[in-house]
Amino acid sequence: MKRLNWHLMVSACLISGSMAHAQPRPSVTMVPINVNFEWDTASTSQFWAAARAGKLRAPTTRQVVPAPSSLQTSGSPISRLLSLIAYAEADQRGYDTIHQGARRLPPSLPTEMTVGQVLAWVDDTPGQPHAIGRYQFIPSTLRDLMYRAGYSHNMRFSAELQDNLAWILLHDAGFQEFVDGRMNRTAFMNNLAKVWAGLPTSTGRSAYHGYAGNRATISWSTFNREMSSIFG
Repeated sequence: MKRLNWHLMVSACLISGSMAHAQPRPSVTMVPINVNFEWDTASTSQFWAAARAGKLRAPTTRQVVPAPSSLQTSGSPISRLLSLIAYAEADQRGYDTIHQGARRLPPSLPTEMTVGQVLAWVDDTPGQPHAIGRYQFIPSTLRDLMYRAGYSHNMRFSAELQDNLAWILLHDAGFQEFVDGRMNRTAFMNNLAKVWAGLPTSTGRSAYHGYAGNRATISWSTFNREMSSIFG
């Protein structure tokens, strides 16, 4: 695979204003998960590890598969990949998507709120799922990513911010290794599926199929076809 300068592409496609000067911090070392944690209070890695071990309580409402957003068929590879992830995770509200199991909604559209206001809504509405935004960030992941990026909770939960936070997750999944040719496409796709439950693994099922109502919302053939179209 031809090596590309993805860091410059990310800067051009995702980062604007003061965000361009913030550098991701090292991953935060989290305390061991407590088996009594609610499903969206642990870090992403803790959550899925505990889910596989059967140590988390499922939310009381099952996740409803949303009407998908539209797939982007042009633009930069990164923006198309983010569009593909959103196609599996969000509904037609895009950056303002709120988990359909949430019965008590935020007072404003998510993109009109600061991250601090989003997290205040989470704290004020316990006992329901809180996945939010185009990439369905769970609260602990949102907190962790904001810390790693060095961003203030006073920043608006804008489309640009959401894209930047999703980029950190792409990096965690091995994006640079993939584009450098050090990871094959199937391995990278499986890594993405471990981050976003709506994406299928190469088995055709979500890595977390059946847990808390999760299942892949697109097929492996669709996932593979789109990745091939994006990256060749």
